Amino acid sequence: MRIKKEDIESFNEGLEEDHAHRYGHLASGISHAEAIVRKLMAFNVAIPSWALGTGGTRFGRFSGPGEPGNLEQKLDDIGLLHALNRSSGAVSLHIPWDIPKDHAAIRSQAKELGLTFDAMNSNTFQDQKGQALSYKFGSLQHMDRSVRDQAIAHNIEVIRHGVELGSKSITVWLSDGSCFPGQLNFRRSFQNTLDGLQQIYAALPADWKVFIEYKAFEPNFYSMTVGDWGQSLLYANKLGEKAYTLVDLGHHHPNTNIEQIVSLLLMEEKLAGFHFNDSKYGDDDLTTGSIQPYQLFLIFKELVEGMDARGMDHAKDLAWMIDASHNVKDPLEDLLQSVEAIKIAYAQALLVDEHKLTEAQLSNDVVTAQEILQDAFRTDVRPLVAEARLRDGGALNPIRFFRENKLRYNLVKERGTHNVATGL
Repeated sequence: MRIKKEDIESFNEGLEEDHAHRYGHLASGISHAEAIVRKLMAFNVAIPSWALGTGGTRFGRFSGPGEPGNLEQKLDDIGLLHALNRSSGAVSLHIPWDIPKDHAAIRSQAKELGLTFDAMNSNTFQDQKGQALSYKFGSLQHMDRSVRDQAIAHNIEVIRHGVELGSKSITVWLSDGSCFPGQLNFRRSFQNTLDGLQQIYAALPADWKVFIEYKAFEPNFYSMTVGDWGQSLLYANKLGEKAYTLVDLGHHHPNTNIEQIVSLLLMEEKLAGFHFNDSKYGDDDLTTGSIQPYQLFLIFKELVEGMDARGMDHAKDLAWMIDASHNVKDPLEDLLQSVEAIKIAYAQALLVDEHKLTEAQLSNDVVTAQEILQDAFRTDVRPLVAEARLRDGGALNPIRFFRENKLRYNLVKERGTHNVATGL
């Protein structure tokens, strides 16, 4: 299913007067409103192929009607998102859940939808049908070299798929670790993992990057072989200039100062980018900004300041991706909400007066520093985000368009009620 440009324009007509009033009022008080809108227009967030269906938990999965049953339908769904918000123009594919049967056809479909391919994602945290050896006790860390070789070969296969699609990076997330003291020798596990990553790194094309993702716990609850940003950075430094640390916002213990981690990784030129989501207790994979919007703003504040200090392109020099999987929302509506929350936090960060903030920091004026940040956070920047969408041909209110035009109903009519998307 495709959305016609004329339908979006017709929908916007009924909202433009109110939007123009709200945008004009906000922009009149912001000296660089136009610059913010242009940056918002350039900013895109990759949609993961596994998030188009209703996600699963460790207890069960409740598939929804009209789910995409194959990669082609997943691309169509991302095309719908991008048509509505003009900020979802990239795809992050997961292998082997979404192996293209015809790379050229998939590239052609993506181009037609205005989509590109972001980081590829490997999977050695599950055993797949027909797999020779099990990852029950780890993959790259495994004591059996044959299992490690199988995991290495899989990652190299993922790189090959990515090359065919025009991707330039691979994300490696490992569930490797241990559940009980004494189960593993930590140093041996680290060395096995490093050896495997070095072989994967050696297979990277010259213009590719490898992103090393970390996770504090789950599925292993005593130790994780890539358990925090320090371990990931250690691997990345040992691998070389094409290796970076990927931050998943849910992959931390509660109350971790993620914004400080981001700042230091950016300073060290080892920040790959993000898997955006939100969490209350652990790795809940909730809608971005639904639980801790202030933390999301603080993270973007550090990103904007750090990228500007290095002369980086906000839209292109880091990888921006969503990673979400849960049961209770329509996946497309959830993704629209997540992208909106990301753009809002980014816009708020662009409002921060860094010159005044630096003055307050240098004079130890803690109150003024806090006020500067909270003034930006408390500003309703939604009209700026909507203006960027409108100028780029998107819907002023994507979720309202989705519901009023019965897009899920039409997807169900087209696909039926029994499609189950690949993924968790």
